[in-house]
Amino acid sequence: MFKKRINKIPQHIGIIMDGNGRWASTQALPRNMGHKEGINAVDRTIDALIKFGVKVVSFFAFSTENWKRSEEEINGIFNLVRDFLHSKRNNFKERGVKITTIGDLTPFPEDLKTQLALTKEETKDNDKLIVNLALNYGGRSDITRSVNRLIAEGVKEVTEQDILDNLDTKSLPEPDFVIRTSGEERISNFMLYQMAYSELYFPKVLWPNFNERHLRKALKVYSKRNRRFGGIK
Repeated sequence: MFKKRINKIPQHIGIIMDGNGRWASTQALPRNMGHKEGINAVDRTIDALIKFGVKVVSFFAFSTENWKRSEEEINGIFNLVRDFLHSKRNNFKERGVKITTIGDLTPFPEDLKTQLALTKEETKDNDKLIVNLALNYGGRSDITRSVNRLIAEGVKEVTEQDILDNLDTKSLPEPDFVIRTSGEERISNFMLYQMAYSELYFPKVLWPNFNERHLRKALKVYSKRNRRFGGIK
């Protein structure tokens, strides 16, 4: 029903989930309460994406720059991700959701890495929607690690495709559409290489308030875009 009303559905959507802290401030609540509401927004967005027929979503959950935040806030985010994975694992399987990650997980707590590994293993055969979590992820870091892999392999002359084939996202299509909530109009080091021809959209809604209605509006905006990839139509 939903797909029929929108004439173009992106295969892969990237979402920069901005506005959790500002949402908490408007409610006179601690910042981590904003992140908690942000997790709830992730869950309902997953349901909406499945309804609309999107195949891949990448949530920018924790950036390489987020380590600059307070230890209390970082630990709070880790606890929320840990609880989300644990409580929703069976639900992911019921909904056909496959969990993947991009980013360098090395510095994360061991129990969180265990939860991520277990969730990825238990959902690996699901094919309704890939939910890709960008954790300790940065576009510059991704490109740097890709090039270093090529150097380690002894590649002498690097092509654009070589870099793409060694990015964290190598098994995913490039994002067609990237949404950043809260009205801020920047991409904050997210998928720099992969977003060369992504359509961008900057709604003013704070992430904890994002819902199916906002997603529908975003998809209608996308369906009116004319993607030329440098050519002429």
